[in-house]
This record gives sequence, C-alpha cells and structure tokens, in this order.
Amino acid sequence: MENLNEQDVLQDESNFLDAKLQRRSFLQYAGAGAAVVALTAAGCRKDRINTPMTGVTLDFKDDFGVLNYAYALEQLEAAFYIQVASAPPSSFSAAEKAYFQDIQYHEIAHREFFKNALGTAAIGSLSVDFSSIDFTSRTSVLGAAMAFEDLGVGAYNGAGVRLKNTIYLLAAGKIVSVEARHAAYIRDLISNGTFATAPQVSSDKGLDMALTPDVVLGAAGKYIKTKINVINL
Repeated sequence: MENLNEQDVLQDESNFLDAKLQRRSFLQYAGAGAAVVALTAAGCRKDRINTPMTGVTLDFKDDFGVLNYAYALEQLEAAFYIQVASAPPSSFSAAEKAYFQDIQYHEIAHREFFKNALGTAAIGSLSVDFSSIDFTSRTSVLGAAMAFEDLGVGAYNGAGVRLKNTIYLLAAGKIVSVEARHAAYIRDLISNGTFATAPQVSSDKGLDMALTPDVVLGAAGKYIKTKINVINL
C-alpha cells in the first residue's frame, strides 16, 4: 500500500460528503449564531458575574451541539488509529496493517470534515489519554478498537434523533455506515462471525444499538484528558 501522510489523506478526501456544500450551510448558521451571542452579551448587565467553564462545552440545544459531539468522538478515534498505524503490534499481518491504515484515513477524514464544516463554531482540540492501551499488544489494540467502533456506532445512532437539519442527518448517516463497517471488521478479527451479534445488534429486530450522549461520553471519558462540559442535554 502506498505510504500516504495525513496531508495526502486530507487532500484525497477534499470532496468527502460534499464538504463545500456542508461548510457553506454550517458557516451561514454559525455567523447568525455568533451575531446573536454578541448582541446578547452586549445587553447583559456589567455587574453580572459568570463563572467560566474550563475545557470544552457541548451545548445540545441545537444541531451544532450534536455536530461538535460527533467531532469530539472523531478526534478520539483519529488519534487512536494514527498511533496504531504509526507503530502497529508486531503480530499484525501485512493485510491487517493495511486495513488499520485505511481506517486511520477514514477517521482523519471524518475529523477534518466536522472541523472544516463547523468552522469557528467548532470546539477545540481534545487531549487524549491512551495509557490504558498497550499498543504493542494485538489483544489490547483490537479490544480498544472494538470499544471505540461500537461506541461510535451507538453514538451516531443515538444522536440522529437530535438533528433537525436533514443535510446534517444525511452526513451523519453516511459516516455511521462507515463506522459500522469498521466495527464489523474489528469484531471479526477478534472472533470470526461476531460482526453482528448482541448486544450491538438486536437479533429480533435487526437494528444496531443506539446510545445516549451521557452514556457515550461516560465511556469515552476514560480516554480523554480534556474536561467536557455538557449542557442542555
């Protein structure tokens, strides 16, 4: 497989999910939102005392909160796969190394899609903590990958109902289908034939699980140093 760097990936993915159209819509919304915030701040009493929040804040009052939530998760996944692809476990086969490199490219593309589309409305970069993962161990890496992918699929499924703009919902649907492909591949590497087993997939309804943001962030928090504040959930 050709050894591409991150810049090459971003260039190749420049039209990912019609990013130009998405960004135009996002930035128009963001501009209006910024104006409202500025006017509101100007009208506040000068003697009002507000306690500033540290870290980043996910405000689920509108679509932007949901999109920043997805952006946070994609930052986490991209950071994980970049580290794996840069130094995979020695027991990985050549094919497995190639597949993990591909997944890395997908997650970088997802991360950059949200970052560019959100523009100034995007949260900052998160600091990650992978100290609980042994990147030299095949078992540890695959176990972490399965946890991230299952969590990502459940997160998108659970957040979809919160999106009001159908363009954003379509983009989320395209991304979660890719995440589900990752999840199936990782699960089969661990144990062949487990790509669609309970509790990830309901055997009687044939539906993937859906997780609420509080559950997802609670699980993801183990790997994130940055404090994430959640409001209007």
